[in-house]
Amino acid sequence: MRRPTRKTFFSAVLVAGLLAGCASTADADSGTVATTDTAAVSTTASVVASVTAEQALAENTSPETDSAAAAVWDEADVVEISLDGATATSSSDAVTVDGGVVTITAAGTYRLTGVLDDGQVVVDSADTGAVQLILDGADISSSTGAAFVVADAEEAVIVLADGSQNALSDTSVAAESTDAETADAGTDVPNAALYSTADLTITGGGALTVAGNSNDAITSKDGLVIDAGTITVTAVDDGIRGKDYLVVNGGTITVTAGGDGLTSDNADDAALGYVSVTGGTLDVTAAGDGIAAATDVVVSGGDLTVQAGGGTAGIVADDASAKGLKGAVSVVIVGGTVAVEAADDAIHSGGIVSLASGDVTLASGDDGVHADAGLNVAGGTVAVTQSYEGLESANITIDGGDVTLVASDDGVNVAGGADSSGAQEGAAPGGGTDEFSDTGEFLLAITGGTISVDSGGDGLDSNGSAQISGGTIVVSGPTNDGNGALDVNGTLEVSGGVLLAAGSSGMVVAPDEASAQGWVAIGFDSVQAAGTVVHVVAADGTEIASFESAKDFQSIVLSSADLVAGETYTVLTGGTVSGEVVAGLSTSGDSSGATQALTVTAGEAPAGGGGPGGGGGRG
Repeated sequence: MRRPTRKTFFSAVLVAGLLAGCASTADADSGTVATTDTAAVSTTASVVASVTAEQALAENTSPETDSAAAAVWDEADVVEISLDGATATSSSDAVTVDGGVVTITAAGTYRLTGVLDDGQVVVDSADTGAVQLILDGADISSSTGAAFVVADAEEAVIVLADGSQNALSDTSVAAESTDAETADAGTDVPNAALYSTADLTITGGGALTVAGNSNDAITSKDGLVIDAGTITVTAVDDGIRGKDYLVVNGGTITVTAGGDGLTSDNADDAALGYVSVTGGTLDVTAAGDGIAAATDVVVSGGDLTVQAGGGTAGIVADDASAKGLKGAVSVVIVGGTVAVEAADDAIHSGGIVSLASGDVTLASGDDGVHADAGLNVAGGTVAVTQSYEGLESANITIDGGDVTLVASDDGVNVAGGADSSGAQEGAAPGGGTDEFSDTGEFLLAITGGTISVDSGGDGLDSNGSAQISGGTIVVSGPTNDGNGALDVNGTLEVSGGVLLAAGSSGMVVAPDEASAQGWVAIGFDSVQAAGTVVHVVAADGTEIASFESAKDFQSIVLSSADLVAGETYTVLTGGTVSGEVVAGLSTSGDSSGATQALTVTAGEAPAGGGGPGGGGGRG
């Protein structure tokens, strides 16, 4: 499902196409519903804009809990509950004890201490007001079901008392009909060690260890907010699940899950099903997705480390998903530090991805970042250290930031179709086929930033058109002639910025002759070895650019504001690169002792070229 605020992400034309083509499909790995597009993009290519956290969450239902008030109470009002092995005691009429089952029946503040070695704490309050539960050295385990259940309450707050150590664990044998799908069908059968049917907040300065031995570790069928605490969870299935929303504002959270690490899976309401991380330290290891949302994943702060599906060495089965951060509608990162290693895409969205700021490091067995409809990088640091394809979407805009991409296939791939790469299903990186390769009215637009690409396949590949009006782009492209450093099906227009693309000579693509900015296409008679320094020098001796390649190459395409169409430039090899260097490229250097290799004329393709600008055709 799409929400009206998605109009802030795209132009009106693209939004119309998206709204017309939305459909919900079951996500095979978890039984949840994911939103996909039957019409991935409109018939007119669009530039994708940056998205703020406020825009991404504008139409979502916000948590109602007052976080500051949640951890405050009047000590005189506290009801004490002492856990003692197989039973418990309390002087309050609002607490009943039946063997090992402790039931709280009224709103208020309760402190739990001690050990309940085979029992259960149940909150069943029809009162107006919150049930506040202070865990102060509470250790609760159950051999028959969930350890802690909020069956009924207007709101539940768990406070981890400062300095306390607390633990919850359920049975390793699931009770009948405790699977997540059945529990969510309205039966409210607990399917987690800590299970709540009401909005749940966890806060405080203590520690909580939760073992979900039969299914999930922590689940709220409403919203779940984590404000503080040191929380360590292990789970057979999902680690922490807030069905309506999961908001992490702080704390130190460690998750080890056999399913998804953190998830929100309400796909029936467009204002719900989101995960928001504003702070805290999270370390997530998941066999499934690291962080998954039926709508949006929004990161505006915090320190996140995520491993999904065993990392880049993992193998993803046909019916599974092992993505790092996955949002069916969007993934938006506007702050914080994010480090992901995933067997599948490191960041994935069925709609859009916006990376506006923050420090993002990604390693993937498939795509570094994939978005079905649109991808925008506007700032921050984005480093894809390992991938099949670095950035992939139907429309990609890069407006700023420091972007480095390492890919065994394409560094940037602008295309449409099904997201299915040959790097998955056990194939070697770069093997197989990539179904996300449809041609159409797609667009790669670069207006700023610093982009460095090291690709085994095409460096910048657009199955539509490409426009470059700013930024510094350095491509160390393929060494095989079956790919090119630049590959554009439509027009390649350069009107600003600096572009240098080095690679093989079999499929050289140069900017269109109508490009507003000058360019030269350099073809060498033989392969130049890695480490070779190339200088492009004007007739008056001015050094336009110098470049030291980290890989073998036989062609270079250079576009710069200092190149004038029709003017002749000398290409030399040897000497050194100096000054400010970006991925081997500088606008200054020392060509003393360098050898003249050839001369080129700006705006003319190398001999034997083809395609727009005579640049060697399209691959």
